[in-house]
Amino acid sequence: MTMKRMLDTSFPGIHVVLENYPPPFPKRALGKMVPFVQVGAIATLMAGDQIFPRFGMVPPPWYYSLRANRFGTMASVWMFGNFAQSLLQSSGAFEVYCNGQLVFSKLSEQRFPSEFELRELIGNRLSDSQIGKNLEKDLVLDDDVESTHDHLSVST
Repeated sequence: MTMKRMLDTSFPGIHVVLENYPPPFPKRALGKMVPFVQVGAIATLMAGDQIFPRFGMVPPPWYYSLRANRFGTMASVWMFGNFAQSLLQSSGAFEVYCNGQLVFSKLSEQRFPSEFELRELIGNRLSDSQIGKNLEKDLVLDDDVESTHDHLSVST
């Protein structure tokens, strides 16, 4: 949001879009499975006395130690699961596109851009476009005319 505000202030008249950059498919799939594992672990904790005998098993000793502190175990399972899901859904990306062209990629650069660097990179791209020329002349563009606007997309 800080970068969006800086870009809105530095380049009035451009349309800044914030988007999520999707993580790779294996991470997304694992992230979708985490809630099922959480519910399964909590169900096993709550009903293990009935579940283990149905499979012909005696409840293992670790089950009784976890069951002795049900609330703490459930809270830990829920918090660890949410942490794992958040970690799996994060792509670590900060990709900046200006009119469909990549301006900066955190994935390839392995670093986050400074505000000054990003302002300069986008300013260089906009100077070649029609809106960049209009901004230099201090012309005000109507927000309803989409075709005359440059689009800046920031994926995180």
